Amino acid sequence: MSEFLVNLLGERLVNGEKAEVDVHSLGSKLSLLGLYFGCSLNGPCKQFNASLCEFYSKFKKSSEHKDKLEIVFISSDQDQKQWQDFLQEMQWPALPFKDRHKKMKLWNKYKVTSIPSLVFIDAATGKVVCRNGLLVVRDDPKGLEFPWGPKPFVEVVAGPLLRNNRQTTDSGALEGSYVGVYFSAHWVSHSRFFFSPVVPKSYRTVTPKTEVHTEPSEESFTQYFSEMPWLAVPYTDEARRSRLNRLYGIQGIPTLILLDTEGHMITRQGRVEILNDPDCELFPWHPRPVLELSESNAVQLHEGPCLVLFVDAEEEGELEPAKELIQPIAEKIMAKYKAKEEETPLLFFVAGEDDMSDSLRDYTNLPEAAPLLTILDMSARAKYVKDVEEITPAVVEQFVSDFLAEKLKPEPI
Repeated sequence: MSEFLVNLLGERLVNGEKAEVDVHSLGSKLSLLGLYFGCSLNGPCKQFNASLCEFYSKFKKSSEHKDKLEIVFISSDQDQKQWQDFLQEMQWPALPFKDRHKKMKLWNKYKVTSIPSLVFIDAATGKVVCRNGLLVVRDDPKGLEFPWGPKPFVEVVAGPLLRNNRQTTDSGALEGSYVGVYFSAHWVSHSRFFFSPVVPKSYRTVTPKTEVHTEPSEESFTQYFSEMPWLAVPYTDEARRSRLNRLYGIQGIPTLILLDTEGHMITRQGRVEILNDPDCELFPWHPRPVLELSESNAVQLHEGPCLVLFVDAEEEGELEPAKELIQPIAEKIMAKYKAKEEETPLLFFVAGEDDMSDSLRDYTNLPEAAPLLTILDMSARAKYVKDVEEITPAVVEQFVSDFLAEKLKPEPI
């Protein structure tokens, strides 16, 4: 286990007293590691930090599992003194301030998109146990549910579900069906745009759906839900809504999770899939190895490193040769990490000549060449460019292999 942690965190951490902490000293009994992503200048981080300090102190004093948990702070601070002052408030160690490369690797590996964020991982394997540790701290202040591992959807959602006519249906009615779990709120403009008219049309075409609202009041919930044809977790059942948020590690809304008939997740990108496929021709939207870059799926460029192959294509169908070129490599990467029960470290796109591609080139300051092979890491503000006369499968495979092995030198975006 200590060897894995050294690979993940490095050999040395640092505490609030500026003393080095040997990663091997975290303890042989350690089974769960909380990766706390935050920043001293962020108001919500400061607020959460106080709650986390109280939670951590109680857990270490009274829990029978006190030796099995440790937290490590991964900061996005740019000022070392502000980082040091913030670290002094903490009882746990942090990655060294200057180790920005490792910080970005952790951000990408665990798909962190906002702060504060607390991700609990298995200390021996690095697999995610719970993505939404913020809700753990809020909902289980005594740590009684340690280690907060995922439970089956059918167990988490169990209970009555509402229809918009105020009648109820037992959650057991969902069993054996594809299910969309839609996290939403009327006050989020993207939720309103996504809801009307695209989602109801797709809903009538294919699948039962369960709504999980984050409304500020029962009145607003009732008004918003009255427009919807599917089921919802009752507004008053805050515990069940929170458990569903925790189960899927929701970091932003609207989010649509698609589940198969056995309750296993198909995709977290249900919103993007429906916007791209409102007639549901590709339902149930299993992840595709290669995507055609569009306005609706461009948001995925911010979820981690993405390989983008730019080609000279303007008409529909002209992107197919480019997709066929990189698809075998993408499929191999997906299969490899699926076998390890890990998320794919790289998404694959092809991009033609359109406004979206032009905007992306401008934003990342890429040359106008086509074909152009790139890997873009938006969160790290880094790019990797392979500008060669001919792009072959061997060129792509070597480019991907070198990136994953950290052999490529990044250029700033």
